[in-house]
Amino acid sequence: MPQIKRALISVSDKTGIVEFAQSLHAAGVEILSTGGTAKLLLDAQVPATMVSDYTGFPEMMDGRIKTLHPKIHGAILGRRDVDSHMQAMQDHDIKPIDLVAINLYPFEATVAQPDCALEDAVENIDIGGPAMIRSAAKNFKDVAVVVNPEDYATVLREMKDNGGDLLPDTRFRLSRDAYAATARYDALIADYFSKQQNGASAFSPVFQYPFAKIQDLRYGENPHQSAAYYKDSRALPSDIVSARQIQGKELSYNNILDMNAAWELVTEFKTCAAVVVKHSNPCGAALDADQLQAFVKARETDPVSAFGGVIGLNQSVSPETAEEILKNFVEVVVAPGFDPRALELFAAKKNVRVMEMPCVPENKESTSFEMKKVSGGLLVQSSDSKIYNSEDLKTATKREPTSEEMESLRFAWTVAKHVKSNAIVYAKGYEIVGVGAGQMSRVDSAKIAISKAQQPVAGSVMASDAFFPFRDSIDAAAENGITAVIQPGGSIRDEEVIQAADENGMAMVFTGMRHFRH
Repeated sequence: MPQIKRALISVSDKTGIVEFAQSLHAAGVEILSTGGTAKLLLDAQVPATMVSDYTGFPEMMDGRIKTLHPKIHGAILGRRDVDSHMQAMQDHDIKPIDLVAINLYPFEATVAQPDCALEDAVENIDIGGPAMIRSAAKNFKDVAVVVNPEDYATVLREMKDNGGDLLPDTRFRLSRDAYAATARYDALIADYFSKQQNGASAFSPVFQYPFAKIQDLRYGENPHQSAAYYKDSRALPSDIVSARQIQGKELSYNNILDMNAAWELVTEFKTCAAVVVKHSNPCGAALDADQLQAFVKARETDPVSAFGGVIGLNQSVSPETAEEILKNFVEVVVAPGFDPRALELFAAKKNVRVMEMPCVPENKESTSFEMKKVSGGLLVQSSDSKIYNSEDLKTATKREPTSEEMESLRFAWTVAKHVKSNAIVYAKGYEIVGVGAGQMSRVDSAKIAISKAQQPVAGSVMASDAFFPFRDSIDAAAENGITAVIQPGGSIRDEEVIQAADENGMAMVFTGMRHFRH
């Protein structure tokens, strides 16, 4: 059985490295090291040979040249089961390296600094590290490669249990993780470089976006589909992927989609807001100075659809709100905090998934991308982070909306942005009255929104995510007592639509911005 007798350790992230090296030394492993890592080990009384002493070639060019040497790469790449490889190693005094523990220069952390200059970014691009990682990963049958400090304990335990060796499955898994680490590293560099080019497209010629798996999911949208949950390397604390599960069953694929939809909508508002989401569409939303009232209004928009829904709140959940939530079956509650007494109430319903966000976003402007897989390809677009540009809002009709209507129009428009197209939303004040989502015609969405209403829609305002191609929706809205409309405008029949509003004494506001959501 082969044994790990010689290790090369060179890490930027020093987490746990001294303890790891101490245990390797205690197991009789000879240690080679470089630069700051070697100094750290020697200061901790861990015997370590400098790579430059082993190769007989000094570090140079501010450390750019350290490990790029045949006595290093030959020691890693040489196959122990190939006689010619072993003879070459013997002829050139190359001692086999059996374990490589490396992590890379902190390029990601460097470019995340707001004042990072291109020169600083370039100097934090590791060259020797990825080369050694890839060499060791290629020769995984003979060389163990460790890039994650979390694996130190596994390596030490298996060495102890297997006479100084690692299990074949572990070696292969470490190799896979190593290639994933270098691929992610290169993707971050390529993405950063693409953004530095003046006049260059925001989208790289080759789209590489590093994600790390959080967990496997029980299944996807349906039980016969497999699924997993991944985290974007540039995720913010206010992004849904940062949510902490306090209690409840394991999150499902659909739970996560709906939770994201609820959080994206509820954090559009600075005042106290509550939303209820079902199948990625808001079936209720409301604003109120009192959180309990906001939630009740949101739930009562469509209480049938709210059953088994996902609830989003943008303030810490009070005991009173928690008690009201638990009067009906809910799948998930997501909020930026929970009163301890509220958590006690939720604990009595152990299956309810209670998700706490670290914070709410300071603003909704975003530089991130949205991606949708298509057969054989990928669609990528910038996030729809805006609501409207205030300077583009204009009244198209003879009648201006009242101040109360205008506030309600803004609220309805914000909700409509988060409804699947074709989207129609009716609102009274800061309360949604009816939602029509995902229909092939806008007039059908308008009819559905009315049919879903639990209260008379007369006196409500209407929001449409895109322009009205015909006047029929306006005439239908007028017949049901809608007093004001907000829409993007831009149809070749805008004049016809405006005329319909004027004839019915309605106010109509154009936003100049569309919010399709397919």
